[in-house]
Amino acid sequence: MRTLRVIASGFRMNLKMLGTSSFFLLTSVVQPIIFATVAFYMFRSGGRNGTLLYASLGAGMMGVWSTTLFGSGGMIQWQRWQGTLELGAAAPPAIALIYLPFSLANAFTGMYAMAATLVWGRVVFGIPLHFAHPWLFALSLPATVIALGLMGLVLASTFILYRHANALSNLLEYPVWIASGLVFSTSLLPDWTRPISWCLPPYWGVLAIRHAALGGDVRGPLGMVLALGLASLAISSVTFRWFEHAARARATLSLT
Repeated sequence: MRTLRVIASGFRMNLKMLGTSSFFLLTSVVQPIIFATVAFYMFRSGGRNGTLLYASLGAGMMGVWSTTLFGSGGMIQWQRWQGTLELGAAAPPAIALIYLPFSLANAFTGMYAMAATLVWGRVVFGIPLHFAHPWLFALSLPATVIALGLMGLVLASTFILYRHANALSNLLEYPVWIASGLVFSTSLLPDWTRPISWCLPPYWGVLAIRHAALGGDVRGPLGMVLALGLASLAISSVTFRWFEHAARARATLSLT
């Protein structure tokens, strides 16, 4: 129960913080609509049924990933700038548990990117929102968002040790978009990139979401999303302890 209270309180607090951030409002509201508009015009000439919905779902996932990436990476930097990172590291709960609700809140905020993209496509471009498996779609979306939040937790752990790891966030945004097939199929990529795609929760998540919307196998990709999410949680619990210990040893935990 104490663990659940820590997660619930951290989740609520970070949602309030994100609601006052103009950067996150831009990332989760405006940016996905821009991406969706570009993707719609790119795919509008396609002759297959469901092409525009395919692009819409991919553009929405792009917004979810961007919000998760910058939010999970930035939360450590914000804590450091505010002088509260030391308090989190010294708190009785494990540091990974303290920042888990922050990462989940970042990913949850990214769900608005998906909703904004679908509504924009429906209102402006007239895309029909008829899902082949609506219940599986309703299950795949939160499962993917949670898995992305756990993946963001692994990335956040690096910020404890490296003060300028935000450069890593800028570096990872576009490659993950491409390797996950959010805009176009990964079959267009070289064969050596396939194992990289298979290790990314966004790859399996967008497959599950698209199959639930357009038809296809959902349970296989959904199972991989859950498995990779649990793997990310296990990895982050180790990397947080390791990076925290290294930062303490090097006296680089604080900027104050």
